[in-house]
Amino acid sequence: MANPTRTAARAAAAVTAILACTLAMTACASPSKSAGGSSSPSASANAGGTKAPTPTPTPTPTDPPTPVTLTCDQIVTPDQAYAYNPNFGTDPGYQPKDGSLEKQVADWKGVTCAWLNQTSGDVIEIAVAQPPASALEGLKNAAVTAATPVPTYGVPPEVEGYFKQGTPGQVQVFRGAYWIVSDSAAFFEPGDAAPLMESVLANLPK
Repeated sequence: MANPTRTAARAAAAVTAILACTLAMTACASPSKSAGGSSSPSASANAGGTKAPTPTPTPTPTDPPTPVTLTCDQIVTPDQAYAYNPNFGTDPGYQPKDGSLEKQVADWKGVTCAWLNQTSGDVIEIAVAQPPASALEGLKNAAVTAATPVPTYGVPPEVEGYFKQGTPGQVQVFRGAYWIVSDSAAFFEPGDAAPLMESVLANLPK
């Protein structure tokens, strides 16, 4: 069961992120150091006579993930892929990259899939996992910190969706025990991935 305090904090952070990005009309980013000088955490700590805090490492889950036994054609059917863009077909040589969220999905016995645009060469990666239950809350907190909440992927709290703009654009969606990750250079904004996320969510077991 999700910690109510953490869930409330994540919801508040999501609202704050949306408001901040709207007011600034730019991508959310950490403020840079001022031009007038620079300081480091260690220098500040030494000046105050206190030691800088050490980040707490993320604990490794001890409970197991639940394998996802669906195939790529069940995650997004050929008809759904064609309806999205007829130029996309299955990418037979796809392997998730080391260090990527898709590789984490694979390590957690999820399904990882990719579709290749025969014209542009763009690849759409979609991966689905049922992570260890103890890891799910941390994944959600990391998503709301790194990305922008997208309510059009589904209605919270049943579905939590996030989009991170970049090259590639990245989507994360949470529904129940499922964690959906999708990356593509074709995703310039949240709406570019919306039809695919709708298909994936419709195809997952309830």
